[in-house]
Amino acid sequence: MRLQISAVGRLRSGPEADLVETYARRLDKVGRGVGLGPLSLIEVEDRKGGGPAEEARLLERSLPEGAFVVALDERGRKLGSEELAEELARRRDTGTTCTAFLLGGADGLSTALRLRADTELSFGSMVWPHALARVMLAEQLYRAATILAGLPYHRGDG
Repeated sequence: MRLQISAVGRLRSGPEADLVETYARRLDKVGRGVGLGPLSLIEVEDRKGGGPAEEARLLERSLPEGAFVVALDERGRKLGSEELAEELARRRDTGTTCTAFLLGGADGLSTALRLRADTELSFGSMVWPHALARVMLAEQLYRAATILAGLPYHRGDG
């Protein structure tokens, strides 16, 4: 099952971009053995200043047809790493070909796009910078693959 992060804004080169790339590369290696990946990052920019409605339109256009859509939002479900791994495995095993994760801009995701999503996921009630949210999501997707592969990374060895 392919994985995609669709995010508003461009991640400038630097430590956050390096970490996202590192986790994506690791996920691609480990994920092959458990049917996850590759991980792609799609970045969209609202150059017209249309706010969340325009960002939603751009994010929606980035979604592969038939993708299971996960909106990242502070009001979403809070899952542990093992629960996320189980959910990804369940989707993979039921024939989902792609799971796409949506990260909104400074004002979050539009209500319409959140309602269009198949589910919402939260990293907790704290607000995170978008660059860190991308890193955290990429890391959790890699961690899910290591859990499914039975690798020691999940236990703190990575």
